[in-house]
Amino acid sequence: MDESQFKNLAKDSPIPAAPVMPNMLDGGHVIQFRCHRGVKCWNVCCSNIDITLTPYDILRLKNRLGMSSGEFLQKYTVPYEMDKDGMPGVKLRAVDGGTACQFMVPEGCSVYEDRPTACRYYPVALLSLRRQDEYVDRQAYALVKESTCLGHLEERKLTIDEYRQEQGVTEYDEKGRAWRQLVLKRKSAGPSIGRPTPLSNQMFFMASYDLDRFRAFVMSPSFNETYDVPVATMAEIVADDEKLLDFAMNFLKQVLFNEKFLEEKPGAQEKRLARLKQKAEQMRAEFEANRERLEDEKYSEAFRKLGGGD
Repeated sequence: MDESQFKNLAKDSPIPAAPVMPNMLDGGHVIQFRCHRGVKCWNVCCSNIDITLTPYDILRLKNRLGMSSGEFLQKYTVPYEMDKDGMPGVKLRAVDGGTACQFMVPEGCSVYEDRPTACRYYPVALLSLRRQDEYVDRQAYALVKESTCLGHLEERKLTIDEYRQEQGVTEYDEKGRAWRQLVLKRKSAGPSIGRPTPLSNQMFFMASYDLDRFRAFVMSPSFNETYDVPVATMAEIVADDEKLLDFAMNFLKQVLFNEKFLEEKPGAQEKRLARLKQKAEQMRAEFEANRERLEDEKYSEAFRKLGGGD
């Protein structure tokens, strides 16, 4: 693959542009690397983090910590925009006033069994890429060599695929694939779907990251008045976070790209329009009431200044 082909792929990658063009590697590429507590740079990579979280990362971490997705997002993440149209992403929040990971302890990672995808991959970088004329993404890899990392000097060689298997990345890739495809499709679709509305970005954030709030949304009367969800499916997604995440990704395809996933109930469109009309009328009535109140206050103040209130 030449440089121009790589640029065409890389512009649609969910990974922020790197300052240096990486070498594209496949899973059979042999690397030399080993990280362990005895290496002199132990914990250095966790002292200055810039880690984008996937929906599955958040699912695993919030369940490990025994908190809701909303609580986890507030305590452990910071939002950012993944593109010029405001596609929402989240990154792991560093310690207050510093750059170190909140989960770093002298012994290593305190959430190691549920550590994020990016941490599992390091020093390999996943390049999930998609051409504008393609319908599926393709995976490639790059090797990150930082001067502070001495793991590259360790006497151990293995392929990238062997390293991925060792680090438990394959499960994370499988669970995160649908989300990566959504991100890539949104980026590559561009003008064909128009600029995303604030509401669609809010829905993307909730369905991707705030899974417990999305569950409440799916269980709400308005959702169930609109969509025909089989009873068995509803029972599964209420009880199982991973099934709920799969449901959320399919629902986003319908919301963002009109890819049919759920059937709407008869009359749902009319009911939705009626609710919107009722809400608009309510907002207009509130606006008029506030306007009249402000006018009354303005004239009362003017009357008082003229001495009529003495």
